[in-house]
Amino acid sequence: MRVLGVDPGLTRCGVGVVEGTAGRPLTMLGVGVVRTPADADIGVRLVGIERGLEEWIDRFQPELVAVERVFSQHNVRTVMGTAQASAVAMLCAARRGLPVALHTPSEVKAAVTGSGRADKAQVGAMVTRLLRLAEPPKPADAADALALAICHIWRAPAQNRLQQAVAQNRLQQAAASRTPKGRTP
Repeated sequence: MRVLGVDPGLTRCGVGVVEGTAGRPLTMLGVGVVRTPADADIGVRLVGIERGLEEWIDRFQPELVAVERVFSQHNVRTVMGTAQASAVAMLCAARRGLPVALHTPSEVKAAVTGSGRADKAQVGAMVTRLLRLAEPPKPADAADALALAICHIWRAPAQNRLQQAVAQNRLQQAAASRTPKGRTP
């Protein structure tokens, strides 16, 4: 599985591509940030993020895009910018027919470090170790994007089994509701 991880942000949008499967060594294919000038108009910045993400998708041809789920922070302005960048990432993926997975920051930290309260340095250190890199990716947004991709690769098999079980249960319930009482199918 090849996953493009996106750590959304207006000034620095972290991007990282990881390939592999759960239980096997993972490979980093690319890592970086899409940057936009803080003093530019919001529309111009969003177009810049879109162009940057489109280039990453064209170059690496991911099968899925994993995006950090935006959560409420104290600074509404920051969360709005993050949400807008996140929407651009989802739009770029949807335009290509790529599935999008959303993961919370604590979910990503727990998957990569074992603790949902890990700090950025711990996440960077584990990403470095898991991908067998010489040094942690910089800036932290880039390491976070790789962590998102790793999280998804590791969690996707379990999530898929859960989704299949839920779908199977719904089918069984629907079939049972169509069967007249007192009769077995």
